[in-house]
Amino acid sequence: CVVVPPHVWRINVDTPEEAQQNLSFGAADRWWEQTDLTKLILASNKLQSLSEDVQLLPALTVLDVHDNQLTSLPSALGQLENLQKLDVSHNKLQSLPEELLQLPRLRSLLLQHNELSHLPEGLGQLLSLEELDVSNNHLTDIPTSFALLVNLVRLNLACNQLKDLPADLSAMKSLRQLDCTKNYLETVPSKLATMASLEQLYLRKNKLRSLPEFPSCKLLKELHAGENQIEILNAENLKHLSSLSVLELRDNKIKSVPEEITLLQKLERLDLANNDISRLPYTLGNLPQLKFLALEGNPLRTIRRDLLEKGTQELLKYLRSKIQDDGPGPSEEPPVTAMTLPSQARVNMHAITSLKLLEYSEKQAAEIPEEMFDAVGTNPVATVNFSKNQLKEVPPRIVELKDSVCDVNLGFNKISSISLELCRLHKLTHLDLRNNILTSLPEEMEALTRLQIINLAFNRFKVFPSVLYHLPALETILLSNNQVGSIDPVQLKGMDRLGTLDLQNNDLLHVPPELGNCENLRTLLLEGNPFRTPRAAILAKGTAAVLEYLRSRIPT
Repeated sequence: CVVVPPHVWRINVDTPEEAQQNLSFGAADRWWEQTDLTKLILASNKLQSLSEDVQLLPALTVLDVHDNQLTSLPSALGQLENLQKLDVSHNKLQSLPEELLQLPRLRSLLLQHNELSHLPEGLGQLLSLEELDVSNNHLTDIPTSFALLVNLVRLNLACNQLKDLPADLSAMKSLRQLDCTKNYLETVPSKLATMASLEQLYLRKNKLRSLPEFPSCKLLKELHAGENQIEILNAENLKHLSSLSVLELRDNKIKSVPEEITLLQKLERLDLANNDISRLPYTLGNLPQLKFLALEGNPLRTIRRDLLEKGTQELLKYLRSKIQDDGPGPSEEPPVTAMTLPSQARVNMHAITSLKLLEYSEKQAAEIPEEMFDAVGTNPVATVNFSKNQLKEVPPRIVELKDSVCDVNLGFNKISSISLELCRLHKLTHLDLRNNILTSLPEEMEALTRLQIINLAFNRFKVFPSVLYHLPALETILLSNNQVGSIDPVQLKGMDRLGTLDLQNNDLLHVPPELGNCENLRTLLLEGNPFRTPRAAILAKGTAAVLEYLRSRIPT
């Protein structure tokens, strides 16, 4: 619709037609007298303006008008003193009414994808604000009053024209996520280093020449600074980041990596692809949690290219072997002599005790030897790799590792069903089941509430496993090369953290337009399915374009 029908605004004021025609309504049936409208969703229409009559709905807590053609907002919005969420994203707004600053309870303000060139100076008055998204606008600066937003948890400034950030942002003591991707930042104010709650910082696609120092950011877990012009990685930049699990520095000009990188004991993902690195500290191999290391596109002298293609675990194994070449350490295993039992030689105790890794892969074994599990004893094992064997079932004794294991790889086996033992590994964050013969997943997998990444590629699923919809922490679902025929966009939209969904080479005959509402998806892969639309030309434009196209097809 192009305009909102007037009776919508008057729903709290006027008696509905059915009441005038039928006078036999009892008191209990008079819904219009019992409650005022609290949520109004007018998204994905063609509205060019909102009426000042919005003030007739004073009980509104949610107003969602995203994906319209609004060029301005009514000043009457300032009357909605109960409003907690306002979504005006994906419109054509060039400015905001000052009255907007009078909303005392507003917690979420979504302004992304508009044409705003400035924000009202008094925005800091919205003291209850917890989420503010102004990404994809034309902003060149940020009001200094932002410093007053002490309850703000998420701030998205991505895809604007910011050349610098106000140092006062450091006063945002609750801020956990700050996204400054794709601006023109050359430096980051040193005061930002005092942001005690900051957990995720996105600085990709800017003009940074060096990595900022973060002495007080003890909670910082993710630092994304790829596609900048960073040349030097200082020990000082790294040594305070004790909680860091993701460090993404791809596509910069970094020449060397300091030994101090090994201080990042919680690092799980390190992306250094496409830099100018010629040599690495071998001690990188000792990082206990590292699961993903990207080094391609560097002029590395000491590491052969074919080794880079074998994946992270092989690479780390190689780096560790080089540490021992530099000088025999005390952790070397005893040589196999006539006195050594063969079973002892088969169990790598160093891997279990130092690397928290239980590995028995590429053995073509039909089952995992008991002594592998016996050897673990009381050692906490974080990573299990039983890939590339002939296993027909999940090894039952895996349940013994439930209090510590968070990464399990059972890929390239012959497993046809998932056991209840696996469903008890409540700390699991990564699960790799690719290249098996699975057709379904048990509902008991709901217990894996921390699972972030699941790889189910090259199995035999004909339907999307419904239990996945109920795993709240899932960020990545890899389900390519199966025979999945349909997906449920409504359930997918409820998966707040899902950023990557790979459904390539399946049997999808139809892509539901409502999938376009899954705006958290950063990567959606649909190639190689038999559907007609969206056409290949649209798929080739990338995820954002596909989602936008799908939204445009939602029947209104």
